Amino acid sequence: MSERIPTLDDFIEPAVPAAHRSRQALVRWGSRVVTIGGGAPVRVQAMTNTDTVDAIGTAIQVKELAIAGSEMVRITVNTPEAAAQVPYIREQLDRMGIDVPLIGDFHYNGHRLLTDYPACAEALSKYRINPGNVGKGDKHDRQFAQMIEVAAKYDKAVRIGVNWGSLDQELLTELMDANAQLAEPFEPQQIMYRAILTSAIQSARRAESLGLRADQIILSCKMSGVQDLISVYRALAKRCDYALHLGLTEAGMGTKGTVASTAALGVLLQEGIGDTIRVSLTPQPGEARTQEVVVALEILQALGLRQFNPSVTACPGCGRTTSTTFQELAKEIDDYLRAQMPVWKAKYPGVEKMKVAVMGCIVNGPGESKHADIGISLPGTGEAPAAPVFIDGDKALTLRGDNIAAEFHALVERYIDKRFGAAAAASH
Repeated sequence: MSERIPTLDDFIEPAVPAAHRSRQALVRWGSRVVTIGGGAPVRVQAMTNTDTVDAIGTAIQVKELAIAGSEMVRITVNTPEAAAQVPYIREQLDRMGIDVPLIGDFHYNGHRLLTDYPACAEALSKYRINPGNVGKGDKHDRQFAQMIEVAAKYDKAVRIGVNWGSLDQELLTELMDANAQLAEPFEPQQIMYRAILTSAIQSARRAESLGLRADQIILSCKMSGVQDLISVYRALAKRCDYALHLGLTEAGMGTKGTVASTAALGVLLQEGIGDTIRVSLTPQPGEARTQEVVVALEILQALGLRQFNPSVTACPGCGRTTSTTFQELAKEIDDYLRAQMPVWKAKYPGVEKMKVAVMGCIVNGPGESKHADIGISLPGTGEAPAAPVFIDGDKALTLRGDNIAAEFHALVERYIDKRFGAAAAASH
């Protein structure tokens, strides 16, 4: 009988039977708490790209990201000067009424910064620790322990974030050497997967042994390849029940970064894997940092996992729609709805579920408009210069003339106030 060839599962502890069911993790600041995992909504996270030493500039960008929809914001804490400014950033946010937890991103010297600057340690709600960057040799365990002990002391959540670009080289070398001794060695990529999983899970268990509670731990295993990310997170979800943070690291800029992040996160979220997400886009010249938040919100909304903004359905255009009116109106309405949402959240509860249709011709225009809460079917090439408007599935009126866009805009505003304003008044 021939000897069984081992598989990757032989290197890793047995999988947890059943789908991933994450424990609840709590991110606290003051008397406030954000719940992660354990059935809570998937949370959106972003990261600043300001110099943290610039407390005002950083606070302003945190505010922008929070208003755009980020529920947690990570800032770089890389120097003593940056650590000293963290409490002032928190103060500025509180003065501006920005109720968002701050996450400190630590590499290499986090053990010193958290120990030497206790006000920084207290002002942050969560620490991000990379096991590959906490020290070499005998310093690794000691410096990791220092950071965990500070987190336990101040009751802070910790994301243990393994990144394949900064993987623990000593662990990787050890696993590669063991693999080389096998009669049928695995591919290097498989060993890298094993090293990433081992680093994350062993670090989490060590953190618990040092006094950190399971509800203070979030894990991540960042990769820059779509298929790599999917494979590693599927394996991670089978082998632990910690809350998981998803993100494709170094996703890229523009269309490339958006598509890659959407492809990777969409697959995992559809499988029930992931409790917080970040879309790591490289901003294009002149592009707002908030674009990464917009993409993250759209991913969750497209999957039906959360609802953030009213949706605007618009046709792509074809030879029937030589006019660009429907494109311009769709963008105007979409931009308007997004801009108003920070105000409407309190004034019009439920407005984020509204559906608006702006269509360009008779083929799908009336049908899509009927399915929306409010929709307009603009005239296509050769059609009569009339634009029927449908409200709650019924044709309400027809717009004509040169002011169709402005008149429909006003109709949308009145519809929101009548439907959602009345609901808010009734609830009071």
